[in-house]
Parts: sequence; structure tokens; C-alpha cells
Amino acid sequence: MANILTLMLFFAPLLAKAQVASFQELLLAIGSLVALLIPIAVALALLFFFWGVTKMIRSAGDEKAIEEGKRIMLWGIVSLFVMVAIWGIVKLIQQDIFSPSHLNPFNIVAP
Repeated sequence: MANILTLMLFFAPLLAKAQVASFQELLLAIGSLVALLIPIAVALALLFFFWGVTKMIRSAGDEKAIEEGKRIMLWGIVSLFVMVAIWGIVKLIQQDIFSPSHLNPFNIVAP
């Protein structure tokens, strides 16, 4: 119980600064949090893949452990692919739909 109270007191200043004045500030705060978490998730997936490689190499004679290492490697690659594909799709949508050049593709200005 004392540990939880200590953590709450430690993070209290962050909670005090967590107040936002508008919905746009809330979206920007969420976006910056996601921008911090994406590289961490990619690093964890890469670590998971290399853990599978290590497991497969260290279990030279055990077929069951080799299969488990291959399975771990497969899921590491799948998770990396999904994360990078979603990131690419989001960037494509941001640049295609929400870019200023999309709103005025021929740079037509009013006289």
C-alpha cells in the first residue's frame, strides 16, 4: 500500500499538468504519447524476434525448442510487419488527405 501511495505522489505533478484547455490539445497530447510508444513497441518486437533467433541457435539438438524458436521468430516478424504497415498507411493518409497541397493541388490563388 505504501508503494502505491509513493507512486501516486511521484506522478502527481504529471497529473496536475495533464489538464487540457481544448479538444485539440487533448489530441496533440495523445499523439505525442503515441509517438513515444511506437519506437518502444517496434524495439520490443525486434527484441522478440532476436529472442527467437537466440532460442533456436541455443537449442541445437532439441527439435521442440527449435520449433518454438521458429514460432517466436515468426510472430516477431508478423508483429514488425503489422506495425510498420499500419504506420505507413497512417502516414499515407496524413499526406494524401490532410496535407495542404491536397486542398489546392494546382496552387490556384484568389485574385
